[in-house]
Amino acid sequence: MNYDVVDTLISPEGRLEVLSKAEVAKLLDTSQGGLYQIFRKCALAVLNSGSSIDDGKELLERYKDFDIKIIQRERGIKLDIRGAPAHAFVDGKMIKGIHEHLFSVLRDIVYVNFEVTDNPRFDLTRPEGITDAVFHILRNANVIQPQRNPNLVVCWGGHSINRVEYNYSKHVGYQLGLRELDICTGCGPGAMKGPMKGATIGHAKQRLQGGRYLGISEPGIIAAESPNPIVNDLVIMPDIEKRLEAFVRTGHGIVVFPGGAGTAEEILYILGILLHPDNAEQPFPLVFTGPATAREYFEQIDHFIGLTLGEAAQRRYKIIIDDPDAVAREMQQGIRQVREFRKSRSDAYYFNWGLRIDPEFQKPFRPTHENMRNLSLHKNQETHLLAAHLRRAFSGVVAGNVKEEGIRAIEQFGKFEIHGENEIMAPMDALLQSFVEQSRMKLPGKEYVPCYRVVR
Repeated sequence: MNYDVVDTLISPEGRLEVLSKAEVAKLLDTSQGGLYQIFRKCALAVLNSGSSIDDGKELLERYKDFDIKIIQRERGIKLDIRGAPAHAFVDGKMIKGIHEHLFSVLRDIVYVNFEVTDNPRFDLTRPEGITDAVFHILRNANVIQPQRNPNLVVCWGGHSINRVEYNYSKHVGYQLGLRELDICTGCGPGAMKGPMKGATIGHAKQRLQGGRYLGISEPGIIAAESPNPIVNDLVIMPDIEKRLEAFVRTGHGIVVFPGGAGTAEEILYILGILLHPDNAEQPFPLVFTGPATAREYFEQIDHFIGLTLGEAAQRRYKIIIDDPDAVAREMQQGIRQVREFRKSRSDAYYFNWGLRIDPEFQKPFRPTHENMRNLSLHKNQETHLLAAHLRRAFSGVVAGNVKEEGIRAIEQFGKFEIHGENEIMAPMDALLQSFVEQSRMKLPGKEYVPCYRVVR
């Protein structure tokens, strides 16, 4: 099937007008050590904003002739784009938000490679070095804004949600916006778009200028979850672990909407951190919420957490069903406590340096078949470490569902096998099966073939 495409030449607006010869050479290098493939994949994802594709492999195959080159001129750089999805343009001109996102991708890929990865200043083998790298990537993207009081609510949830759940996420976003709270999400569609869309109306009613709609993604997931058009600050972190750390260190509270394996991964990540003994006193408002039709979904999540991580984990969140006002009030009150806690300790409002994140949550996890088989899914370990391994299991399912590399691995070697103790495997199997039955693994209308097999 042929898809409408456009060729164009565009210039940057703002900071990224000049690149060095070394930077351009590496961005155009198609070899294993070059940056071209990652730049091309992320650029295509941005240009695909608004599409119904949630399969990184399918996107790259649909626009297999897509190409992007950097042209250096004395007055700055230009991007020469060939075969771009036509829906990124209006009357032949690229939509401005997409134009901005494209150069955000370029900015972050250049910065991470030349200023972080290849810089001995950042020791990415040590927890402090990883956190420092996360901070500097966010600062370079102008996300770190010291002059603001705490007001950033991170909203997590699935890209594949039904219309009732999507509308509910908008209502929650609206109530947060009326209270002059800003929104941060994974930048994609569904529960990542709804809260931002609702908040824009709340901010407009309050005549609030400069509302923030921060989207944080990473190269592995962006093709499946293209940035939604509301995002006005886009950041591409190097991997999923640094993306999750960016969420919890910049956000002042988290609202979780219904979702699938990716949402379960996020829940296990934040609970694992909050369960660390060093974080026992840290106030961190965490609310699970959805419409009345999602009550059973959250009962299943809560049941799974109780069986695997225990009551201590269940005490770290509140479940609020079908009440957007209550969610917003809970967030507002919780963020006040965060402000007082940080103020009493002279901690920064803009980046939570005091939050202890165990190295098991920071080490990049490659979901290969071998790594998935060897996960430590047993209860003979500290609870926060069990949460780390459970997080990796769900991360592997996400990779097999929507990430190009994971999909190709499943095609080549078959399903991932997840092994562990039966008292962990049985609840996990039941939870994953409920996601399948509720069409939470893929966008509606697409048949889901499981990429995993739970071995008890």
